[in-house]
Amino acid sequence: MLERIRNRVMLLRRDITALYFAYQDERTPWYARVLLALVISMAISPIDLIPDFIPVLGYLDDIILVPLGIAAAIKMVPPEVMQEARKKAAGVMINKKFAKAYTVFVIILWALVVFWMIKLLRDYFLVQH
Repeated sequence: MLERIRNRVMLLRRDITALYFAYQDERTPWYARVLLALVISMAISPIDLIPDFIPVLGYLDDIILVPLGIAAAIKMVPPEVMQEARKKAAGVMINKKFAKAYTVFVIILWALVVFWMIKLLRDYFLVQH
């Protein structure tokens, strides 16, 4: 049982890396790239949509949403692109420097989104009154 779970995790890691390669491929349609960016960010982001300290729901995004997002993204990528991306991913491990740099990028991106939302809300309420 534990070995089966470990194999599934390894396949998910490979598919996340493959989705990164598929995102870079120019044959991937733009709408698939948008979903790929969201799924990859959600999969490797240190910030969860639902914080893990919330009982049961905290692991919902890790256990259900990420695999569903990966499955949806894979279906949107052309099969030949996904096949090539999986071959590349099988021979490559994302290095720790890249993972750290991407983590910083995701945190900065989240911060920008939060600041943008605060600005929109502030402007909306200032105009209303």
